[in-house]
Amino acid sequence: MQKIRSFTVDHDKLTPGIYVSRTDGDVVTYDLRMRTPNAGDYLSDLAMHSFEHMLATYMRSGNDGDRVIYVGPMGCRTGFYLLMRGTTKDNKRNLDALKNALRGIIAHTGSMPGAHRRECGNFRCLSVLAARREAEKYLAVLEKNGDNISFSYDGEILDGGI
Repeated sequence: MQKIRSFTVDHDKLTPGIYVSRTDGDVVTYDLRMRTPNAGDYLSDLAMHSFEHMLATYMRSGNDGDRVIYVGPMGCRTGFYLLMRGTTKDNKRNLDALKNALRGIIAHTGSMPGAHRRECGNFRCLSVLAARREAEKYLAVLEKNGDNISFSYDGEILDGGI
């Protein structure tokens, strides 16, 4: 069986940030790493689920919403995947869209999107406050690096493959 290329990245060296996990034609998969892997600090179910609802809503409602293909959590509970139509030449544009979405989550004062039984399979496990806290933490990570974000794991961007 072929080894998935993202499993070849040394997770003990990853830190919170944003990375290009892979590109497939006109689709770029971003690793939105919110926690240090294997460090014992993982996203709680409530935070992960709430942030997913809010990030998907704000990304798809933004100026580049028509380019969003998928927003979803990593099973290891250390971050999210964001799939965007485009190329790695759009990294800065996509980062700006992500930061705008995070700012929207932080400023959100209304109810949780998709928080009704008919809209969600676990509608009781949602919190605007939990999503806001995660957005604040992650935006601080992204802004700390300013324009010096490389988007790569140790200089390598995974193109194609599995």
